[in-house]
Amino acid sequence: MDDQRIGRALRVLRQRNGLRQADVAIAARVSQALVSNIEQGRLAGVTFGVLRRVFAAVDAGFDGQVLWRGSGLDRVLDADHARLVGIAAERLSKGTWQTVVEPTYSVYGERGSIDLLAGMRDRRAVLVEEIKTSLASVEATLRKLDEKVRLVAERLSRDQFGWTPTTVGRLLVLPDTTTARRQVAKHDGLLRIALPARATEVRQWLREPVGQLSGILFLPIGSRSQPAAARQRVHTRKGSRYHPE
Repeated sequence: MDDQRIGRALRVLRQRNGLRQADVAIAARVSQALVSNIEQGRLAGVTFGVLRRVFAAVDAGFDGQVLWRGSGLDRVLDADHARLVGIAAERLSKGTWQTVVEPTYSVYGERGSIDLLAGMRDRRAVLVEEIKTSLASVEATLRKLDEKVRLVAERLSRDQFGWTPTTVGRLLVLPDTTTARRQVAKHDGLLRIALPARATEVRQWLREPVGQLSGILFLPIGSRSQPAAARQRVHTRKGSRYHPE
């Protein structure tokens, strides 16, 4: 388990327990700043003993990996992402977008999956959505998003929808939370250059996709009591894996 995943696990479990960072810090006998650093994946100099105390404060164990209710942790982490993907897909499907959830690709050594791919045939427009519950590495996120947009423009749109796009949009979708907004603000200089469009401009483009779009959209994720409902209501084509001839 890498540092970013450990940090994400702590944040998710803390929030599920209704705790503040200060509450965890007091219970674990550490500073709130240290709890914040761990949640951001900054583990340099943090001992296993400290990590065990911190995770004990959120009713979990740590032994080189986070231990919580057997394999339940993966389901918790994946549920937040699945819910956000479902909300994003349902939102697009209410308009004239055709959506494909998590199509995978393997093109001459470039491999991965697109969280949400959408196409509007009459406009010959496609949209690539990179959906994150937490913005860990901005550089890596932008680099991978560039790869996906390029491949969609060159061939993946034709593979999924049967036509080549003339307009391509890229969108980073994040939950509308204080944490996500703080992460974006922290990297505002870089993100304003790479993904300058925000709420009003993004929504206008989604209604009428004219020209290219590069932006960020925050979506409310709603209650945790309905982790997969939105996704189950969306009728989309199942993503297929693309292999070049």
